[in-house]
Amino acid sequence: MEVINKLGRRKTAIARIYMERGNGVITINNRDYKEYFPTEVLQNKVTQSLTLTNNAGQWDIKVNVEGGGVTGQAEAIRLAISRALVEVDVENKPKLRAEGLMTRDPRMVERKKFGRRKARRRFQFSKR
Repeated sequence: MEVINKLGRRKTAIARIYMERGNGVITINNRDYKEYFPTEVLQNKVTQSLTLTNNAGQWDIKVNVEGGGVTGQAEAIRLAISRALVEVDVENKPKLRAEGLMTRDPRMVERKKFGRRKARRRFQFSKR
């Protein structure tokens, strides 16, 4: 049985997935995905590409994810699953591309500059 290995990133989150034929078990960091992401919005983000391509319940997915916050991690997992589904069947790509699931979101946190409080926020100006 062939295992498909793909990588997804979002902000500082990195998700590595291992996908193989099975009965739809999704495990994230050795926990069930519904336990790892308690909100339904994040659960839908993880399974979005599977439901869009009618592959829900056909693949066992094991995920190692680190860094970032919960939303960034969910979106990194979604990108990795989308890339794996394209490797399985190239005809999935137009559907996923139309929903924007094949694009790596390049937005990152801007670095803090010296002489400032944050990246762009200045210190409070005092006239007197």
